[in-house]
Amino acid sequence: MSKQHTLKGSFTLQGKGLHTGLPITITFNPAPDNFGYKIKRLDLENQPVIDALAENVGNTQRGTVLVKDNVYISTIEHAMAALYALRVDNCLIEVDAPEFPILDGSSIKYVDAINEVGLEEQSEDRDYFVVRHKMEVMDEETGSKLTLLPDDRFCINSFIEFESKYIPNQSASLEHMNDFAKEIASSRTFVFVREIQKLREAGLIKGGDLDNAIVIYERQISQQELDSLADLLGVPHKDASELGYLNNRQITYPNEPARHKLLDIVGDMALVGKPIKGRIIATRPGHKINNKLARLIRKEIRQNEVPAPIYDPNKESVFDINRIKELLPHRYPFLMVDKVIEVGQKHIIGVKNITMNEPYFQGHFPQEPVMPGVLQVEAMAQVGGILILSQIEEPERYSTYFLKIDNVKFRNKVVPGDTLLFRLNLISEIRRGIANMKGYAFIGDKLVSEAEFTAQIVKNK
Repeated sequence: MSKQHTLKGSFTLQGKGLHTGLPITITFNPAPDNFGYKIKRLDLENQPVIDALAENVGNTQRGTVLVKDNVYISTIEHAMAALYALRVDNCLIEVDAPEFPILDGSSIKYVDAINEVGLEEQSEDRDYFVVRHKMEVMDEETGSKLTLLPDDRFCINSFIEFESKYIPNQSASLEHMNDFAKEIASSRTFVFVREIQKLREAGLIKGGDLDNAIVIYERQISQQELDSLADLLGVPHKDASELGYLNNRQITYPNEPARHKLLDIVGDMALVGKPIKGRIIATRPGHKINNKLARLIRKEIRQNEVPAPIYDPNKESVFDINRIKELLPHRYPFLMVDKVIEVGQKHIIGVKNITMNEPYFQGHFPQEPVMPGVLQVEAMAQVGGILILSQIEEPERYSTYFLKIDNVKFRNKVVPGDTLLFRLNLISEIRRGIANMKGYAFIGDKLVSEAEFTAQIVKNK
């Protein structure tokens, strides 16, 4: 299991806001385990804090805008992409304006600052959202579609389409987040000349210029119109007959717009609140459809508070049956753990294969064999006992005994042919020989039972 990370120290960047044009100072600070991303508005009374989560997105016009209790913060996606791609799990961000600075219109300055300050490994495990089935969101009006598929890491294939001879269609791919800094981070945001007037009329891009965005001039307008736009943006006049990119520096990649759209996807997926293991295939992505997928993932996380373990029967077990017998005193017909496939400091995952040869099926019930719920609880407890006993010296000299069982729930039947996966989590630190655990039993992706345990570790006589 990989561990969570935060920054080794704080760093500060300064720049202007893309939409407000305001001078902005932003500081990124280390944060404790399981903190996530939080943003503090230093310029407001009481310095309110907003959780950077998908459900708090209130606007997606030309950027991702968080809104909570009439407090908002916009243009967060470039910084979020850098934090997510560089595996910063926990960070407190302090900003003195209603948006993040645009800097050069990409993520690269955030990436460079994170690399300079470095990361610090934390004690808690990273809690991944593992994609187990196809998820898809669409926008019939725009033709946008994002498909999320199972994969062993987070990767993206993105395709963009515009009515422009300069970028009629482009694609970009990112197969591993380790390549983000080199392949994606320096890709700048872009805008068409034909959009600028409408955006300014909407009160946006007051801080836009030829250094912080790719400006694409693909439909000729009069020299007077182009000069007026240049004056509006405070940039030099250009020849209206020369179509193309109007920037002060050349584009970094031939498909830089497509790479930037991919960058935006990474930033918007950071608002899921967990690192993702899955592949996104994006057609005509944008902040609106990105947020729609992020919200769908958040809904799935809430509905499945504890994700079902991934079980690969070909993978070598952590504890086989012989090691389990060294840790537990139970024997036939009451040893109910076949193997352990994962162990952490505070969790364990065990496997029990259910066959018709289980002795209790003779009477429970002859015509409809069902595993008794009490034995599911017993199997959970045995897996929890293995977690506890595996962490102490001379485990054969100790046993664990129930003191209390609470909040037991049975959701589905367990029958011959099923493979039960048990996940036990320590609720608190073990103190004075007392352990508190929460247990879950799954068949595939389906939660079948759960319970909370209090157990005592007792030295055998």
